Amino acid sequence: MNTEQMAINTIRLLSAEAIEKAKSGHPGITMGSAPIAYTLWSKFLKHNPENPDWADRDRFVLSAGHGSMLIYSLLHLFGYGLTIDDLKNFRQFGSMTPGHPEYGHTKGVEITTGPLGQGIANAVGMAIAESHLAAKFNKDDIKIVDHYTYALCGDGCMMEGVSAEAASLAGTLGLGKLILFYDSNNITIEGSTDIAFRENVGDRFKAYGWHVQKVLDGNDTAAIGKAIEEAKSVTDKPSLIEVKTIIGYGSPNKAGKPSAHGAPLGAEEIKLTKENLGWPYEEEFFVPDEVKEEISNIKKSLKAKEENWNKLFTEYKSKYPELADEWKKWQENDFAKALYDDEDFWTYTEDKATRQSSEIVLNKAAKFVPNLFGGSADLSPSNMTVMKGREYFSKETPDGSNFHFGIREHAMTAIANGIMVHGGLKPYIAGFFVFCDYMKPSLRLSAIMKLPVVSVLTHDSIGVGEDGPTHQPIEQLAALRSIPNYIVFRPCDTNETAAGWYAALTRKDAPMGLVFTRQKTKLLKETGKNALKGAYILRDSEKDVPDVILMASGSEVGLIYEAYDKLKEKGVDARVVSMPSFELFEEQSEEYKESVLPKKVTKRLAVEAASDFGWHKYIGLDGDIICMEGYGESGPYAKLFEKYGFTVENVVERALKL
Repeated sequence: MNTEQMAINTIRLLSAEAIEKAKSGHPGITMGSAPIAYTLWSKFLKHNPENPDWADRDRFVLSAGHGSMLIYSLLHLFGYGLTIDDLKNFRQFGSMTPGHPEYGHTKGVEITTGPLGQGIANAVGMAIAESHLAAKFNKDDIKIVDHYTYALCGDGCMMEGVSAEAASLAGTLGLGKLILFYDSNNITIEGSTDIAFRENVGDRFKAYGWHVQKVLDGNDTAAIGKAIEEAKSVTDKPSLIEVKTIIGYGSPNKAGKPSAHGAPLGAEEIKLTKENLGWPYEEEFFVPDEVKEEISNIKKSLKAKEENWNKLFTEYKSKYPELADEWKKWQENDFAKALYDDEDFWTYTEDKATRQSSEIVLNKAAKFVPNLFGGSADLSPSNMTVMKGREYFSKETPDGSNFHFGIREHAMTAIANGIMVHGGLKPYIAGFFVFCDYMKPSLRLSAIMKLPVVSVLTHDSIGVGEDGPTHQPIEQLAALRSIPNYIVFRPCDTNETAAGWYAALTRKDAPMGLVFTRQKTKLLKETGKNALKGAYILRDSEKDVPDVILMASGSEVGLIYEAYDKLKEKGVDARVVSMPSFELFEEQSEEYKESVLPKKVTKRLAVEAASDFGWHKYIGLDGDIICMEGYGESGPYAKLFEKYGFTVENVVERALKL
């Protein structure tokens, strides 16, 4: 057994033993695709284990995240800080080796994966970021951005729709530095892929505009290496390398069977696997000295790659000091802080739909944030998300920072996650609010990873009007508010829209959804930076304790604002609270929250043209809410608001009942 084969078998057995010890996990893909992974990591992947954050490293994404022991074994062998004890604690509470790879938790894991297909779309995002940054910063004589994005996926990833959306876009964009390995083992949990998946994946990817190769033997490392070299030589297309593997390779009784997919092999089967592979060591979690020495030598060459890049960047700084300084600032991503003290950013005079407000604010922000990069799922004229004076990113114009995602909401969101973790850019995405349902799996992953991706979500209520209930969001606000570490911001006018964009662009640890109206809203003189607190008093009672508190978000704030005067005429002193963001409000001190919503005032009325779910926390047992209790219907929005009770008169009547 040569050293390369010994290293591959080390990965297989470390994985199988960790899964056996945990009594949980997926040995099949780790054993079948170990030759692919080791060939890539040992001979092609540009990385430095001593600096996992090196900006010009190649990215490796394990889209088939259930095979997490594959990457943990690699990270251990290549010295990323994972110990044998960490491998022994696989899937245990508090360990560095959780069941699926987690970004920000384990050094060397580029992005959180597990939901199948996500990693493919994430990798597309990373490749887009590389392409744009290369176009911006590279010079003919010095290329400081020059790296590849590799992803490993399986049959399940290929079945998921998000991968198809993303692959189609990648082909259109000609992302030549994206290389996808397809571990094609024809097995899923339920059995052979023939039961539900008989297509020719290679032909599909050719139709997408990809360069496609097929390696018939997943253990032929020479063929795998040759395929990688050929893929790298094709610069105008992304590449798919389909590798025919055997799931659970090496296991004499489970290889090639569904039972190898998602369950431990069993102690006796691991013993037989060692015999079958010709493994001479009885000790568990054993790494042969030959493997350690081989990888130690590889690591020296990897360290040298970054050292050479550092020398190159020193030359770059000397020749192009302004660009070098800009590169550093793009990596730090702190441009938007300056907006807080810019008077123009907070100055507005006209009534507008908040989607129109957003367009104005976005373009003011774009002047301060040069690395702002984003677009819409084919709705930019409606979402109003185009940065004026900037080109569109394309195969021909990679320096463009406006982006056409096409009608691909799910992939759009996963791609934005990939752009964000890559570094150097501040991504935003956009779509109709009702279609955040299509975005939800990737929005959830944004929140888990604490990625500050900005989502512009327009046409926010029954105010959509004539398009009818299929396009009128009802439960979507509640759905997004239910996601831990996701911030929803629904402004009532342009001033609050500015606050929303400022919060979104300066946030470092959470994604934000900016939810905007189709219909016009009234600009209120009391709105502004206070909206950054999530909720604040717009108009207050003349009494020490108000008779009733009126609360709303978005366009409905205008209703409670006007109702204040009507109630005053009837002898009722109200407090008007604009509440654009539950989440930001909850981050405030208890003293501040009490000052806005004092516990002693139990008569509270909330108004929101959506599901009431979530508001009960603020209205309490004695409060009331004007909301949507079903779906809307097609018709002019003013008629719908009247029918469903979103009028000043109804607000007054319900407040008086309280």
